[in-house]
Amino acid sequence: MIELQNQFVCTKCGYNMIGQYLQSCKFCGSSNENFITAEECSQKYNIVSSRVTNQVVRLNSNPSLGLEHSAYSIKIDNQRIWIDCPSTFSKDLEPMDKILFTHHHFLGASNLYRGYYTAFIWIHKSDAAHSISSMHPFDKRFTQNFNLSGIEAFHIDGHTQGFTLYIFEDILFICDYLIPVEKSFILNPYGSKKATREGANKINQIIKKRELTIVCGYNYVSDYQIWKIQLEDLLK
Repeated sequence: MIELQNQFVCTKCGYNMIGQYLQSCKFCGSSNENFITAEECSQKYNIVSSRVTNQVVRLNSNPSLGLEHSAYSIKIDNQRIWIDCPSTFSKDLEPMDKILFTHHHFLGASNLYRGYYTAFIWIHKSDAAHSISSMHPFDKRFTQNFNLSGIEAFHIDGHTQGFTLYIFEDILFICDYLIPVEKSFILNPYGSKKATREGANKINQIIKKRELTIVCGYNYVSDYQIWKIQLEDLLK
């Protein structure tokens, strides 16, 4: 059973607080006058889907909620695996089997999806230990790279200590490691600048010999070749 009344959502950033009505948001610092219950959130916002490929669908809150971010649903054989999770909870989606996180900033309503759909949640151990993750349930805290049903996971570090990118077939899931600014990108400024740049070099090495075509970010879907040139420009 899920209790939406005992969960609060910050409308400034989308952070979900489980069983806690705080004075301010633990993620963005906004005051609690900007909080609504998860139930109110589900009534005011819905989830819209947009197709990336035949197997991959982009999920977003509609209208945009706070620091609106995309999650991605991958259909593989007889299971559905998400990369990251929307801030809005909806009972109208196709059931998911697992939710794999790039990092702990976009946990969204994952605990509610876990409870309603019996989805298993995976996140790197370092990000599971962060204070903003403390009330969220995780079923697997991984520490190494892995391959799950054709989805490859690579621990990068940098932006957050547990940041993990995913590759499925010709698609790179990079979340917000690179942030679009006008017609270019910058490295995410949150976290250690040195570690983030080292992580970006690691990303470049991982993708160097890959035949990729699409990059799925936290608020964009990009042509890989264009994105790769912009990454290389950042690393010069």
